[in-house]
Amino acid sequence: MRKIFLLALFLCLTTLGWAQKKSPIGIWTNEEKEARFEIYQCGDKLCGKIIWLKEPNRDGKPKLDQFNPDPKQQKRPIIGLVFLKNFSPDGEGKWDDGTIYDPKSGKTYSSYMKLMGNDKMEVKGYIGISLIGRSQVWTRVQ
Repeated sequence: MRKIFLLALFLCLTTLGWAQKKSPIGIWTNEEKEARFEIYQCGDKLCGKIIWLKEPNRDGKPKLDQFNPDPKQQKRPIIGLVFLKNFSPDGEGKWDDGTIYDPKSGKTYSSYMKLMGNDKMEVKGYIGISLIGRSQVWTRVQ
């Protein structure tokens, strides 16, 4: 009887593990490997911040958000910057209706994230409709 119970418990736990949804929560890097991003839960949505830069300094000082259209934001550091906001689940392995901020241009775009397995994710920023825009494939670091 004990063997049957242990077998049933093992099968239940294994099934629960398979049923868990894949998640982008974790640490990612972009195609150029010039930055790392932490994607995390923020309320019932997902957000992301820049946690590492290959070149964190400019002229011996930390890089700042100098291209931000809001002058008050231009003195904030790039490291720690929340640049992904408000992503909601949209089916299996996809999060949509978010925004992505590009500190290299100071522009914000509509965005979605779509897992392509456990360690790859397509991130697309666009204006208007998602058919037109720019995609990158990010790789999970942790």
